[in-house]
Amino acid sequence: MPRRKVDPGFSEARSDNLPRVDAFMVASYLASHSDFVSAEMKGAKANLSGRKSYGDAAIEFVQLKLHGSICTLKCLICPEHRVHNKSYRVTLVLNIVDEEILSTQCHDCAASLGGCKHAIAFLMWLHRRSEEPLPTDVECYWRKSVLSQVGSSIKFIREEHHVTIS
Repeated sequence: MPRRKVDPGFSEARSDNLPRVDAFMVASYLASHSDFVSAEMKGAKANLSGRKSYGDAAIEFVQLKLHGSICTLKCLICPEHRVHNKSYRVTLVLNIVDEEILSTQCHDCAASLGGCKHAIAFLMWLHRRSEEPLPTDVECYWRKSVLSQVGSSIKFIREEHHVTIS
């Protein structure tokens, strides 16, 4: 299989070059954008798409481009159910000076016009990466997803179950 190439003007995303996205940025973006305030996105679908076990296993080939204060990130997201189908392309744009998420867009799924789980999965993935960096470790995110390897090099992915008591 030929090596995937980074888009012109972009570079491979690593733990030391990703922009920081904190919980306030995520909450502000989701609360203020009409794509994510529908009943469908407020409930179980949003919770499932933001879970660590999905995003961390499905996101692959993350790349970024800086242009002044604007950072554009792109990734591919492996389909959750048909892992060997074409991956979804997702773009996230943020202003790193004002610490504001400007947009998230999935370019390939039917639900992308009203916000979709792939956009939320990428947003939450980026937020999780912001919470965990170690100053001496550098991890490259320009790689094939774990989920896309199910059925070829690995048999299955074990999902974590957490119980929340109110």
